[in-house]
Amino acid sequence: MPQSASRCFQSSSQLHLAWPGDPDRKAGMKEKRALFVAGPTCSGKSALALAVAERLGGTVINADSMQIYRELRILTARPGREEEARVPHRLYGVLPASQSGSAAWWRDQAAAEMEESWQQGRLPILCGGTGLYFHALMYGFADIPDPGEEARKEARSLLAELGPESLHARLHGVDPATAVRLKPQDSQRIARAWEVWRGTGLALSAWQNQPPQPLPGWQFSAIRIDPPREELRQAITERLHVMLDSGALAEVEALRAQELDPSLPAMRAHGVPEFLAFLRGDISLPEAMLRAAQATIRYTKRQATWFRNRPFVKPPFLYTIDARIASFQQLSERSMADMLNFIRDIH
Repeated sequence: MPQSASRCFQSSSQLHLAWPGDPDRKAGMKEKRALFVAGPTCSGKSALALAVAERLGGTVINADSMQIYRELRILTARPGREEEARVPHRLYGVLPASQSGSAAWWRDQAAAEMEESWQQGRLPILCGGTGLYFHALMYGFADIPDPGEEARKEARSLLAELGPESLHARLHGVDPATAVRLKPQDSQRIARAWEVWRGTGLALSAWQNQPPQPLPGWQFSAIRIDPPREELRQAITERLHVMLDSGALAEVEALRAQELDPSLPAMRAHGVPEFLAFLRGDISLPEAMLRAAQATIRYTKRQATWFRNRPFVKPPFLYTIDARIASFQQLSERSMADMLNFIRDIH
């Protein structure tokens, strides 16, 4: 398959050793090692991460902001139970849709899972397309205290009562530095800024001006999947039909029955607003499918922009695959050997 990476590769006969379980190899390392498997939605990250984990003795750790929600297995294309049984999977479906998992929360959880994986002699493999998560893990955030549930409820209530534009105007009065950076329609970030101010007594911008706290003691490498846009577009449309056949509407109906705040992250996952509109009778099913596909495609463009403008790992620690991975069987023996040897050489 097409690929690009400036590496000198070894023979595939060396690929069956668990990594980093060799005590001598691990003892000689000054830093702990972790691997990112990154790429846009529907690019084949999960299949690739599973294949690497099986061959090198790894733990797959979720780095997707929507796959953390318990009720969204189908619409977020979470690994199935069969895949989860083949290698350890962590941070998938760990939060109810009624809660909001921030990047800072994920970073703390991921760091703990990485440490546990390493101590077990397994390679931590962070799989996802949320660039902010990767950036948070490598470079850190300012240490913002939890604003508390009361502040979160107030922010959501004001958002529902006033709308994002009016709450944005109020935010100008208490945190103008954050307000000028946000679009008046960016309801999630506006609510987040409001809850931080209400819950901590300091503006979000004041917290963010503090020095970030990077994760010490780790070295990261990455495999990035970067498929052609048209190939991705077609795959997204096809996957939506598979999701529909697999019970996506029932999944959304179950969410609807909970009567959750529509501003919660899980309620804005791709497909949820569109299928909710269909279930309410506002639009037809074909229209819901079209809108869900369009929303997902737009998101993949934003993902590509993020990875292009804010590369979190650079050569020689980066291996790029410029095709979508539909299944593990798509990978030739040589392609898999090259990629696995890249990981072993780097680490």
